[in-house]
Amino acid sequence: MKKLLLIFVFALTANLVSAQDDAFRNDVKKLIEMTGSTSQIEVAKKQVVGMIPADKQKDFLKEFDESLKPVFKTMEDFYLENYTHQEVKEIIKFYETPVGKKMTAKAGALTEASLQSIQEWSMSLQSMIMKYAQ
Repeated sequence: MKKLLLIFVFALTANLVSAQDDAFRNDVKKLIEMTGSTSQIEVAKKQVVGMIPADKQKDFLKEFDESLKPVFKTMEDFYLENYTHQEVKEIIKFYETPVGKKMTAKAGALTEASLQSIQEWSMSLQSMIMKYAQ
């Protein structure tokens, strides 16, 4: 009887821990969306999809979205390893405030506004590397 009770308690504990882990991971996914990370990727997607012929865009977009899964998994794992569930909840609370919502809403616009400068900087960086790498 004691063994059966121990097995039951262990199973119950494992289920509770799993449910807590799922809740934490779900909150992390919510946070990643709220931070505007996805909107920055959407800006990049919009630029890239314009280079693909119209008849191939649907297949490209499906593959593009699939290719992002490891990126988002890495982001999730980072939050899970570096923040507590309580900290993630507090960050979510910030992003639910008017200022937090504004930051999220403007994330894509910031990416678009700085994209040209980043591309120009990248080109100059390549020249700088070539100058010093020789």
